[in-house]
Amino acid sequence: MRRIGHSIAGALLAALLGAGALASPAAADPGNGTGQGSGPASVQGGGPGSGQDGGYGSGRAEHAAPSRPSYRADLRADDTGTRWTGRETVTFGNRSAEPLREVYVRLWGNGTDGCGTPQNPSPVRIGRVTGGTPDAPSVGCTAVRIALPAPLPPGGRATVGFDVSITVPDRLHRFGREGAHRYLGNALPVLAVRDAQGWHLDPHVDRGESYYALASDFRVTLDHPTALKVPATGTTTTRPGTPGRTVTTSTARQVRDFAWAAGPFRSGTATSPGGVTVRTYWTDGTPAAWVETARADALRAIDDLGKRFGRYPYGEVDAILSDRFAPIGSMEFPGLVLVWATESGSGIIHELAHQWWYGIVGNDEYASPWLDEAFAVYSGDLLMGDNGESCAEYASWDDDTQAVTNSMGYWAAYGPGWSRFVYYNGGCVLHDLEKVLGPQAMAAMLKKYARDHWYGVSTTADFQRAAQAATTTDLTSFWREHRVRTGAAS
Repeated sequence: MRRIGHSIAGALLAALLGAGALASPAAADPGNGTGQGSGPASVQGGGPGSGQDGGYGSGRAEHAAPSRPSYRADLRADDTGTRWTGRETVTFGNRSAEPLREVYVRLWGNGTDGCGTPQNPSPVRIGRVTGGTPDAPSVGCTAVRIALPAPLPPGGRATVGFDVSITVPDRLHRFGREGAHRYLGNALPVLAVRDAQGWHLDPHVDRGESYYALASDFRVTLDHPTALKVPATGTTTTRPGTPGRTVTTSTARQVRDFAWAAGPFRSGTATSPGGVTVRTYWTDGTPAAWVETARADALRAIDDLGKRFGRYPYGEVDAILSDRFAPIGSMEFPGLVLVWATESGSGIIHELAHQWWYGIVGNDEYASPWLDEAFAVYSGDLLMGDNGESCAEYASWDDDTQAVTNSMGYWAAYGPGWSRFVYYNGGCVLHDLEKVLGPQAMAAMLKKYARDHWYGVSTTADFQRAAQAATTTDLTSFWREHRVRTGAAS
């Protein structure tokens, strides 16, 4: 995703501004979360997990729940990788000051199709719930409330489990398919977040993202036909399964989501000078020269961004490239990016910047989309030597209600041009802030800001405090002039 009228050509803007949605068609087996299981919740007293809850800093996740979720999923694919079924469990803590009486499971893969029809049901379904009592799905079948059998006290831990059925929709999308390739972004059920503002059960949006998740651990086992390569979030190992099948196990720590793909991809592996493994996967028809350009950009970017904001902590990253991603553009997930490759370049640098802004330094993407998109734009500009000189000419607003800090609730109603304000104007806020602080102070501030919120969640107010601490200049008028507002329109 890239802003208008800046140093990258308009074709790259299109490469980055894909359809910001999920998708869905048929599924079977488990119901939509209404089948009650017989197992009791596993409730334990004691501290919050393993003691590795990450640096939540002063962000809103400091006392959020369910804290430090640990997911385990075992899924088996059909012969084409279109349908995946199995079992998922999640163990979580309560680091808040109040008892936790319920959890919500987000089924983001149902965002586009909602609850479906009896003939064509939701693509992501859960059933045989254990560890609690499920309600019927809500929020367009993207949320299932599970009431715990007893309040989980502060410092306690509990486990819920459920059967999962995922059917990849027949559309080219971040959660969709094209030809023999399947893409499973935002398909695995994850927990919603409760913080000082209450439960975050925001609706799916067709543009941008609605996601808000705490850093979590995942161990996902994928049993699939050997003919299909399966790039995925985390560090992967493979072993032979039953005849004609392979079992891929992916382990990821301190990430906010888990994504994978399946298909007859071509692939290659390289290591950056800084020691990060970059695995590239691409579809037939994607020119080799475009793949090489994207790979070189990735190898350079993953080290450069690490030097600026803190070393990339996950060891490897998977990049899935296709010349046919025009309808969806490019999209980031923890340790995995979907990238539209074109003759004029790709959005891979921007998507890798998201590994820091949303991935490592989290934010509520529905409430504050600028905290990841504008920061990824600015980070990419630094890498490409773009100092934001065009900001004075192009940064503008349509009316007084608009602000760079508005939520996706506001921008979803605005329409397709929203990205100009969040991406372009948002990036210009950071370029102009650099002019006030000075390049060295700006770089030091961002590195400290990332460290203070490493694996945590930041807010606009957190960033304003970090910037103000880096200068003796009162930034009040700067925020006002650049429309950086706390409590912005939603």
